[in-house]
Amino acid sequence: MDDLPDSQVDSQDIADDAPVGNVFRPPSIHRDSILAGESYSHLSTVPAALRADMSTACVLGVDEAGRGPVLGPMVYALYYLPLPMHRLLLAETHHFDDSKALTPAVRSELMEKVCSPQTDLFQHCGWATRSMSARDISAAQLKANGAYNLNAQAMDATVDLIQQVLDLGVNVCEVYIDTIGPPATYQKRLERIFPSLSITVAKKADSLYPCVSAASVCAKVTRDASLDVLYSTYAEIADCGEMAWGSGYPSDGRCTTWLKGNMHPLFGWGHECRFSWGTAKEMLETKGAPCRIEWPEAEDATDNLKLTGFFLGAEEEKEDEMVSWFGKRVTAEVF
Repeated sequence: MDDLPDSQVDSQDIADDAPVGNVFRPPSIHRDSILAGESYSHLSTVPAALRADMSTACVLGVDEAGRGPVLGPMVYALYYLPLPMHRLLLAETHHFDDSKALTPAVRSELMEKVCSPQTDLFQHCGWATRSMSARDISAAQLKANGAYNLNAQAMDATVDLIQQVLDLGVNVCEVYIDTIGPPATYQKRLERIFPSLSITVAKKADSLYPCVSAASVCAKVTRDASLDVLYSTYAEIADCGEMAWGSGYPSDGRCTTWLKGNMHPLFGWGHECRFSWGTAKEMLETKGAPCRIEWPEAEDATDNLKLTGFFLGAEEEKEDEMVSWFGKRVTAEVF
């Protein structure tokens, strides 16, 4: 999957996805992995209230941030807590909502509360993130010729996160997920994987279910902070504190201007860029180095890796090949 067409990217999405200064850096920010272009997962500890009684029925929500941009990771997040506390704690007490409906300052403040041991959110709720690096997203798409598209990668990230929480012993009963495609199809796939869970996949789930809203905040703040880490390498070189690449969306003029102005003619960009996006591929082809590298098609890897292939006479084909290197064998028929 390449970048989304401009018509599918709302201007409000671009404004909301713009990195912000002084964003709270949660423990889901693994700086070394981010700078190395690595994907990784982060799981909070199971909250003390749940550890005291692991039979407590829990609700879990899943959402993502950074699906469309050409720059930075896509982050999937989940958030879980005791079912009886779902709306009271998240919606009525702390006013979680879709991250796009919250200001950057409010998102950052909520995330800080989630991570602060003295708060009721920390004591009763758990969360996890899967940061899918731009490098790994592109490598998966390009290696498989598009077969392992963004939807498939997102599905795997969702399944892995849920399974990891179940492996911790959390008694998850209800799951709510913001859809990445047709809700019914996505829901059926997940129900086959997790038949014991009550799963609801819906559009705008981040506005309907507080646990999804909380997951949305975790994903968004983690992505914002990741972009902050990635841009720091350029800021140090350019002595510039402002993230000049804007939202990272291809239709954002700040993003395309930054890409053009910071493109190496041969190597393109760093780990922050999704090379499989049409915007990046087009720039490399039209504005990159004049030379093109064509890699020959590899032969059958299985044959090439046979140990016997290294010994003369192991196969007739190999024998003829080696003999012809020094000249053809003279046969009796010649005389």
